Amino acid sequence: MEDVKWLIKKYGFFIVLMVILVIIGSIVLGKRGSEKNAEEVWEPPVEINIDHNPVSSGSEEEILSNNISEESVEENETESETPLWFLPQAENCLITETEKEELKDVALIAAEQVKEAYKDIKLIGESPYGSNIKEFTREQCREVVTLLGRAGYVSVTEDANMENYEKVEDFYNAYMEKHDAMVTIFNVNRDGLIGAVTFIYRNNELQTYYVGIGWQEGGIPEIRSTLVSDIAEIKLTEKGYFIYAYEEVIAHSSLRQYWRIKPLSDKCRELTAKYVYGLSYVNYNVLVTNWDSNNVEDILMPCMFEDIYRIYTGEILRTENWRIPADTYEKIMTTYFPVSIELLRERCGYDKDSNSYEHEMIFASPYPPFGEVVDYTENPDGTITLVVDGVWADYNSDLAFTNIIVVQPFDDGTFRYLSNAIEQKELEVPKGGR
Repeated sequence: MEDVKWLIKKYGFFIVLMVILVIIGSIVLGKRGSEKNAEEVWEPPVEINIDHNPVSSGSEEEILSNNISEESVEENETESETPLWFLPQAENCLITETEKEELKDVALIAAEQVKEAYKDIKLIGESPYGSNIKEFTREQCREVVTLLGRAGYVSVTEDANMENYEKVEDFYNAYMEKHDAMVTIFNVNRDGLIGAVTFIYRNNELQTYYVGIGWQEGGIPEIRSTLVSDIAEIKLTEKGYFIYAYEEVIAHSSLRQYWRIKPLSDKCRELTAKYVYGLSYVNYNVLVTNWDSNNVEDILMPCMFEDIYRIYTGEILRTENWRIPADTYEKIMTTYFPVSIELLRERCGYDKDSNSYEHEMIFASPYPPFGEVVDYTENPDGTITLVVDGVWADYNSDLAFTNIIVVQPFDDGTFRYLSNAIEQKELEVPKGGR
């Protein structure tokens, strides 16, 4: 207010009035610009890795809320709508308006094949794109994928094999031979929405035409949005990953998007979920160091407890005053690793006065790799040897490195990591927490 009085005194009322009008005009134009951009918001056609920026101040609760890992994001996705992202509309489209209408019709016809799975859905919330489904389980996602597959469509969802993936291979082969081609992939999102993504290769250019299908009460499908996007590159790996990159990187997304198109056994998926999912290649040394019981001290780092706690409890670690009670810390760590309490206290920040360990938080790293079990051996002594491939789709690799991990399952559902050996393949092994 004092600044305004000073301006009036120095320059006069009319000049200040002009300044105020300019500010109001800027706000109005900014709002219109936001509304225009909102028209280009779309549901992503693939699972997106979300990397939150580290925060340097605030309470632990605030930091935790801004630094949820990929695992916890996926756990909470069913409680909220699919994230919306900004992608610019391509200036020129490779297909005709007639072809666009045909693709919309195809998407709606496909949706009609699965509407039985949506007949009892409950809708919540309103947005420019309609209401969202209150609950849609992984089992329901897989059911929709199966129904679409039986109807002859290429379909996929998170942690499930792609149906009719051979059509994607045919498209890629045509692309490699410089023949015009199209293929549509129906991606069933965790919020129940379906993204029909058509890849187009024509005139030596690549694009996608996206049709977003939402649902009304009673399982009635409707087109929510469409988008034409330029594709910079595509790659189909020998192992079976279809990796592609947009000309414009999606905000808060990965450098490249991907689907695993070739099937992976249910057992390998089960072993991945239990023993590998949630471990990091970039924040500590469990996966990037050759170790066993003889040199387990090489992997002991305070920050690793956060992920091990989540594997043990299925919950995000929350502490008081950044301290973890020693009995909790030591029980979990001695269960999951061949390590003594004495070694933990020496290496992991134990405080004798408070009988606790310091909570050293993990901050998300951009574009991390992840591991998937591709083979395994059940050993006579009850242990399991896992062959784990490091997938680093952001750098165009689904065989960046290979881990041999030995685990010992226990009757109560817990287990112990006994050893790890890693071999570099297509990319250099990350440095981990060294």
